[in-house]
Amino acid sequence: MATTSPYTDDPAAEFARRTDPHRRELLAYCYRMLGSLHEAEDLVQDTLLRAWRAFDRYDARRASVRTWLYRIATNVCLTALDTRTRRPLPSGLGAPDEDPLTPLEYAPEVPWLQPVPDAWLADPGQVVAARGTLRLAWVAAVQYLTARQRAVLILRDVLDCSAAETAALLDTTPAAVNSALQRARARLADTGVTETRVTEEAADRLVVDRYAAAFEKADIGALTALLAHDAILEMPPVRTWFTGRDRYAGFMTWVFAANGTDWRVLPTAANGQPAMAAYVRRAADDPAGHRLHTLQVFDVADGRITRNTVFQAPADLTAFHLPETLPPFP
Repeated sequence: MATTSPYTDDPAAEFARRTDPHRRELLAYCYRMLGSLHEAEDLVQDTLLRAWRAFDRYDARRASVRTWLYRIATNVCLTALDTRTRRPLPSGLGAPDEDPLTPLEYAPEVPWLQPVPDAWLADPGQVVAARGTLRLAWVAAVQYLTARQRAVLILRDVLDCSAAETAALLDTTPAAVNSALQRARARLADTGVTETRVTEEAADRLVVDRYAAAFEKADIGALTALLAHDAILEMPPVRTWFTGRDRYAGFMTWVFAANGTDWRVLPTAANGQPAMAAYVRRAADDPAGHRLHTLQVFDVADGRITRNTVFQAPADLTAFHLPETLPPFP
């Protein structure tokens, strides 16, 4: 079949011109499917490599470049998921711990859900602006679905593809798509995530800023006052997790006792949620100042923090390009 791709003297430049506008939304799509930023990056690269190899056969009369790329990306993701297990958060692996002083149970062998920096996905004119479907809780819930159910749910409910469009991308029928979508929505509801909640970003940030100020002062009372009654604290790669304001506060009391009370915080954002990087200075004479300790990603509702997901694995922090140290307060 003759191609309608308007090749110029520089086909690589033409390919980049046509595909570059879709990179970020493809990354968001692959991340929603896999729950791993690093794997999503690899799959986007694989998608673009396959697209480049087939570019001379691309026919604009049959599909837009965006649809063509999503078809390739969907196949790449489905193939990858054949050999992957779901990426959970600690709250998805068992009951919470009752004692905030219980020894922490590290599980580095678990393929934990990873955070993604907002800066990698922010593109107001495109579907990546659907912040609700990038939230950690939503992506974790999607991990319970089969690979094809994930694809159907994301294509239909996030990207607003029609049943016919989704069927074409998955080489199936609209009836099969509708059936898979019904099962996916029901399974998602079973996890407790029934809808995507897009919050008031500025209001949420203000709550987290107040939390950060209390955190820097190691002020347990002020921290506790900002927590919802049933607030969740989880810390991959640690299996141990807590729910309830008192247990959360009890664990934070231990954190400050074990690490000291000299902290600094940098605001950031992840998964469409307010976040902060926490730095600790354990020794007053440490010439490096405050050292990077954790990335904390918050859910906020009705002016209270409902969940804090704390990441500490180096692989989870690298993408945020956070400084390793901060100087002490002047």
